[in-house]
Amino acid sequence: MADDWDDLVLDDDFIRSAETNEPSARARMLAARWRRESPEPQPWRSDEPPAGWFFSKRRKRWGRR
Repeated sequence: MADDWDDLVLDDDFIRSAETNEPSARARMLAARWRRESPEPQPWRSDEPPAGWFFSKRRKRWGRR
Protein backbone atom coordinates (compact mmCIF):
# COMPACT_ATOMS: atom_id res chain seq x y z
CA MET A 1 0.00 0.00 0.00
CA ALA A 2 1.59 3.25 -1.17
CA ASP A 3 1.44 6.23 1.10
CA ASP A 4 0.51 9.65 -0.39
CA TRP A 5 3.35 11.27 1.53
CA ASP A 6 6.06 9.18 -0.19
CA ASP A 7 5.93 11.14 -3.46
CA LEU A 8 5.46 14.58 -1.91
CA VAL A 9 8.39 16.98 -2.44
CA LEU A 10 8.57 19.89 0.02
CA ASP A 11 10.72 22.33 -1.96
CA ASP A 12 10.65 26.12 -2.39
CA ASP A 13 8.04 25.95 -5.15
CA PHE A 14 5.70 23.97 -2.90
CA ILE A 15 6.16 26.39 0.00
CA ARG A 16 5.72 29.53 -2.11
CA SER A 17 2.54 28.16 -3.69
CA ALA A 18 0.79 27.99 -0.31
CA GLU A 19 -2.41 30.02 -0.32
CA THR A 20 -2.36 31.10 3.32
CA ASN A 21 0.06 33.50 4.96
CA GLU A 22 0.19 33.73 8.74
CA PRO A 23 1.00 37.12 10.32
CA SER A 24 4.10 37.49 12.46
CA ALA A 25 3.95 37.29 16.24
CA ARG A 26 4.47 41.06 16.52
CA ALA A 27 1.61 41.73 14.10
CA ARG A 28 -0.69 39.45 16.12
CA MET A 29 0.37 41.13 19.38
CA LEU A 30 -0.27 44.63 18.01
CA ALA A 31 -3.62 43.62 16.52
CA ALA A 32 -4.75 42.24 19.88
CA ARG A 33 -3.55 45.36 21.70
CA TRP A 34 -5.26 47.68 19.20
CA ARG A 35 -8.53 45.74 19.55
CA ARG A 36 -8.51 46.53 23.28
CA GLU A 37 -7.51 50.18 22.89
CA SER A 38 -6.81 52.14 19.75
CA PRO A 39 -3.31 53.63 19.41
CA GLU A 40 -2.63 57.32 19.77
CA PRO A 41 -1.94 59.12 16.50
CA GLN A 42 1.78 59.45 15.85
CA PRO A 43 3.55 61.69 13.36
CA TRP A 44 5.23 59.84 10.52
CA ARG A 45 8.56 61.49 11.34
CA SER A 46 9.41 62.98 14.67
CA ASP A 47 10.67 66.55 14.85
CA GLU A 48 13.08 65.56 17.59
CA PRO A 49 16.30 63.61 16.90
CA PRO A 50 16.87 60.31 18.72
CA ALA A 51 18.11 60.60 22.30
CA GLY A 52 21.85 61.20 22.51
CA TRP A 53 22.27 61.67 18.77
CA PHE A 54 23.38 65.31 18.59
CA PHE A 55 24.86 65.91 22.02
CA SER A 56 27.00 62.77 22.21
CA LYS A 57 30.33 63.02 24.07
CA ARG A 58 32.51 63.19 21.00
CA ARG A 59 32.02 62.69 17.31
CA LYS A 60 34.78 60.68 15.74
CA ARG A 61 36.28 61.95 12.51
CA TRP A 62 37.80 59.55 10.09
CA GLY A 63 41.55 59.94 9.65
CA ARG A 64 42.12 62.35 12.56
CA ARG A 65 43.14 61.57 16.11
